Amino acid sequence: MAKYDKADLERRMKGAVEALRHDLGGLRTGRANTTLLDPIMVTVYGANMPLNQVATVSAPEPRLLSVQVWDKMNIGPVEKAIRSAGLGLNPINDGNNIRLPIPDLTEERRKELAKLAHQYAEKARIAVRNVRRDGMDALKADENKKEISEDERKRGEAEVQKLTDEQIKALDEVAAQKEKEILTQ
Repeated sequence: MAKYDKADLERRMKGAVEALRHDLGGLRTGRANTTLLDPIMVTVYGANMPLNQVATVSAPEPRLLSVQVWDKMNIGPVEKAIRSAGLGLNPINDGNNIRLPIPDLTEERRKELAKLAHQYAEKARIAVRNVRRDGMDALKADENKKEISEDERKRGEAEVQKLTDEQIKALDEVAAQKEKEILTQ
């Protein structure tokens, strides 16, 4: 049975595009939004966990996020993770909750957010390229097992490359749109 599955590769590449859309949706362009903290990973209990699995995030005011940590022992690691996430937020620990006042979008802050959007896009490009590598490896393995011919492998590699190019183009379009949105508002 062949390991190469074009439909699976396409699904995984499109998943990277959707993940980028989700991550970019968390970058704020004006108001406090709980999805802003979705990409943050916190090291607690000896493992990396998403912030929403150790705390409740809410937006009680348009320019304020509130993070209620379930276990008080995790307030320090949550605060550290928020500071190191590169979102430009300054957590205020009041003992039970962490408050995150959302700063005004200055020109400098807009450039930081655009840079962060570019970093998210680059991670998504790497994910798509990793899927391409998996597809190429599967084709080579199928050829080595004599399940496909060299010509079939080359055709498959061309298909995988075409699919990769399409998804990278989609990623670039999504990232460019978000960067434009950030810089113009």
